[in-house]
Amino acid sequence: MGTLGRAIYTVGFWIRETGQALDRLGCRFQGNYYFQEQLSRHRTLMSIFDKAPLVDKDTFVAPSASIIGDVQVGRGSSIWYGCVLRGDVNSISVGSGTNIQDNSLVHVAKSNLSGKVLPTIIGDNVTVGHSAVLHGCTVEDEAFVGMGATLLDGVVVERHGMVAAGALVRQNTRIPSGEVWGGNPAKFLRKLTDEERAFIAQSASNYSNLAQVHAAENAKPFDEIEFEKVLRKKFANKDEEYDSMLGVVRETPPELILPDNIKDPKASEK
Repeated sequence: MGTLGRAIYTVGFWIRETGQALDRLGCRFQGNYYFQEQLSRHRTLMSIFDKAPLVDKDTFVAPSASIIGDVQVGRGSSIWYGCVLRGDVNSISVGSGTNIQDNSLVHVAKSNLSGKVLPTIIGDNVTVGHSAVLHGCTVEDEAFVGMGATLLDGVVVERHGMVAAGALVRQNTRIPSGEVWGGNPAKFLRKLTDEERAFIAQSASNYSNLAQVHAAENAKPFDEIEFEKVLRKKFANKDEEYDSMLGVVRETPPELILPDNIKDPKASEK
């Protein structure tokens, strides 16, 4: 930064400081009736101690997810909205093509009743359903953990193993390959069918494709988002059969006229 750059920076700094000082002064005049806005401290990726998350560039991490500390996430995986992967006292490893769905929690164990130090290891092409809890456990490749299931310390779900929705899998339980376990506490229910094996693979593939759609949407700039809002409002599809039941006749919308403050981002690129 040259001399001019430093001067401009200093002027900008003092303007901002003056604005903040005036805001604080105004708040004092308002007394108990003022509203003080707090900035969000949320960080999608956050270091802890000397550990930083290592996330592949082709991984989708939702804006409201939190990946903290010693966490590795492989290529093509997806960490969905509201998820927390907290690798603060041990490590978390997530393979490739795996999806950890909304509001799920993945944590680790530094110490427990058995005195074991347990990371959490999740393999490739694994599906972890919404609001699942995985704690100090291992889920091998192409396994399936249902919605709301809880896996406690030392649990191992072998390849092609399935944990049913809402199940509570007790400490140090091993779920063999090709078996479905469910209940509280979880017990063997039956063998996995060929259709269910195919579903596990298809589920991972479906979520990998869906993650690309969400990643593209989250990457859109503000101007493009506002432009699309106008388009949707103007050309919203109506159900003709439903309209006829109500006796509503809709005219074909006229040519789109954008408000002055909304510009077509694609037109500006040309």
